Amino acid sequence: MNFDVSAIMRSMPYLMGGLGYTVQLTVIACLGGIFFGTLLAMARLSSIKPLYMIASGYVNLMRSIPLILVILWFYLLVPIVIQKVTHSDFPPRIGPDRSAYITFIMFEAAFFCEIMRAGIQSIPRGQVGAAYALGLTYGQSMRLIILPQAFRNMLPVLLTQTIILFQDTSLVYVLSVTDFLGAASKVAQRDGRLVEMYSFVAIVYLALCFSLSMCVKALNKRTQIIR
Repeated sequence: MNFDVSAIMRSMPYLMGGLGYTVQLTVIACLGGIFFGTLLAMARLSSIKPLYMIASGYVNLMRSIPLILVILWFYLLVPIVIQKVTHSDFPPRIGPDRSAYITFIMFEAAFFCEIMRAGIQSIPRGQVGAAYALGLTYGQSMRLIILPQAFRNMLPVLLTQTIILFQDTSLVYVLSVTDFLGAASKVAQRDGRLVEMYSFVAIVYLALCFSLSMCVKALNKRTQIIR
């Protein structure tokens, strides 16, 4: 069978639309995951026992089950649970797009939480005492002194997790969402060009992820020099 490059070129706008969705999902899930992950990390480091237990239970749960199971659970079961709780006649329609965004933010928050927790714990405790001596509250100490340093220390790891997130977004195909892989799969089935489409997807993922990995490696060396 001949490898038809023109089949890829003809479908390029559609494929790039799928890639745009993948990048958008990655960025939103990353930002949301870092935000909620930071809150979870602070809760896990809290001296308030119930807050610590809830945050720890959530993180351990999300880190112990496959992402695809979380996607299907949220998309299929959560509407039924909401219907039972609200006693509605029909389950609410969350939709595949909304399910994808919420699921990835929820799932990634658990992983970013552990990264941020390690980053916070890498800061000498004496800096917290010094902040209190200056009259800063706990929230001000975290926001102005601890978290900026923690983000700098953990930036290479955060970017590495973002690369993994970019790869994991391909799992939204189970929701029939037209991401990059989903777009290629639909074109492959329509035109009977499975080899061309899946080869192109593999090359793009390889090029993007390898380039980002090299950037992370360079950044890691630079931050090590700063330290």
